Amino acid sequence: MKGLERRLHEVIEKTQPDILHAHSPVLNAFPALKVGRQYRIPVVYEVRAFWEDAAVDHGTTKEGSLRYRLTRALETLAETLAFRQANAITTICEVLRRDILSRGIAEDKVTVIPNAVDIAHFPLGGPPDLDLQKHLGLADAQVLGFIGSFYAYEGLSLLLEAMPQILTTLPQARILLVGGGPQEETLKALAQRLNIADKVVFAGRVPHQDVHRYYDLIDVLVYPRLSMRLTELVTPLKPLEAMAQGKSFVASDVGGHKELIQHEKTGLLFEAGNPRDLTHAVHRLFTDPTLRHNLVLAGRAFVETERTWKNSVHRYLPLYQRLLAHPHP
Repeated sequence: MKGLERRLHEVIEKTQPDILHAHSPVLNAFPALKVGRQYRIPVVYEVRAFWEDAAVDHGTTKEGSLRYRLTRALETLAETLAFRQANAITTICEVLRRDILSRGIAEDKVTVIPNAVDIAHFPLGGPPDLDLQKHLGLADAQVLGFIGSFYAYEGLSLLLEAMPQILTTLPQARILLVGGGPQEETLKALAQRLNIADKVVFAGRVPHQDVHRYYDLIDVLVYPRLSMRLTELVTPLKPLEAMAQGKSFVASDVGGHKELIQHEKTGLLFEAGNPRDLTHAVHRLFTDPTLRHNLVLAGRAFVETERTWKNSVHRYLPLYQRLLAHPHP
């Protein structure tokens, strides 16, 4: 924190900013708050996840572990202190906002500025790359897919557990997993135990510029996040990216998903942790092309009208203007 504090002094002396805007984790907030007081500059603290949940997100701890519990206890004290000292707070979703308000923070101090996507970087998907499709053994397959990091909270094991049942009604179904992470070997072993190893393709990590080629191979994306504090509080980007590209998807009904996804309008939700309900949702999308088409249209429209970064950036302006209109001691 001392290093950040020194750097803030250097930047302030050089640029004379009107506002300091600090992002979580809270270790970024305290130097900004200290320096802001010294220079009488208002501070906005933006919370995208809480400290201990970010550690779960990065795979460095597990929810419920001793480290997690200790970190959460410290986080509660530290974050609440930062909330009280900041001149304004922004966060990415209503669920996080409610958590912040539960700590005694005034409602008018907390503004939701939601996650968004740059639709220029996520154009509507195109036809599958036939060479890549053949290379991966997915020609003529009905492809369920996930692209991202393989952390336990993503619930990819649930997708594998549902696959034997999915195959009873969709025998051409295949799973395409693109990416990697701590759960990769566990997932490969699970596929072997379930006798579906020949139905699951682990494509590994791919260059960013090639990701769209893999999206184009997928018929239905699956986001089976498990219910835990991180997934109940934080809204992910992946469903927004799917909507932007005109992809249909199913997602578990954790809090972070429910805030983003309108069930049966922009996507299908299923009960978190329930492989039977996941199977039912997948079956609906593959057997009801009209539903899939309507979900795709509504999802793309939602992103275009409400969840572009341009729209999100505009939400900061009234907040900044309000802070600048009132001098800070």
